[in-house]
Amino acid sequence: MRRVLLSDLFSTLIPGGDAERGVLNEAMARLLGVDTARFVREFDAAAYERFTGVYGDLETTVRVIAERSGGEPTDEQVLEATNLRRSLTRRLMQAPPSATLGTLAKLRADGWRIGLVSNITTETQLQWRDSPLSPYFDTTAFSSELGVAKPEPAIYLAACGALGVTPAECVYIGDGNDNELPAAASLGMHAIRTLEHSNSHPAWPGDTVNTFAELAKLVA
Repeated sequence: MRRVLLSDLFSTLIPGGDAERGVLNEAMARLLGVDTARFVREFDAAAYERFTGVYGDLETTVRVIAERSGGEPTDEQVLEATNLRRSLTRRLMQAPPSATLGTLAKLRADGWRIGLVSNITTETQLQWRDSPLSPYFDTTAFSSELGVAKPEPAIYLAACGALGVTPAECVYIGDGNDNELPAAASLGMHAIRTLEHSNSHPAWPGDTVNTFAELAKLVA
């Protein structure tokens, strides 16, 4: 019987804040004094680099993207823009649904070991340690730390290695963004989609739950 759960973070355990991020990126562009549409394009285009920590800290990342957008922001402008982004991330990380925390607690009590597999920026990784979610996890596989991102097999295998298990012993749950579900399934994991915060992979043919809390019954 499988007793190891690997979970995505954003749009699975907590909201992804997609609509808020769009508004935030526009506000950051205005603070940085660059064209809004160009900044948003450059920010999105740099997703893999941001997730794998290519640029280092958030300030450097924002400066690089602002310069690619035709700007030359001051240190003060960069600080104001990064503070906006930190604030949103902190709010999302600090308020997981109570039912999600309860489900994690139940799984731990039932003997499950739990790992996090997340495409996450360096800055967000630093905020994880203070999240109410972190005590429930035995290990984390962060893209910013490993230099690889979902759907690359290496990030899943890093979590498996830390837990001393094979992929076939794992259940993986995620909203489906970044092609994470087929990638997990291709390694032999039992992949489950959650719709609680986002329907990122509507064509997913496998098991689906409406909320993370439903997971406990599905895997019982």
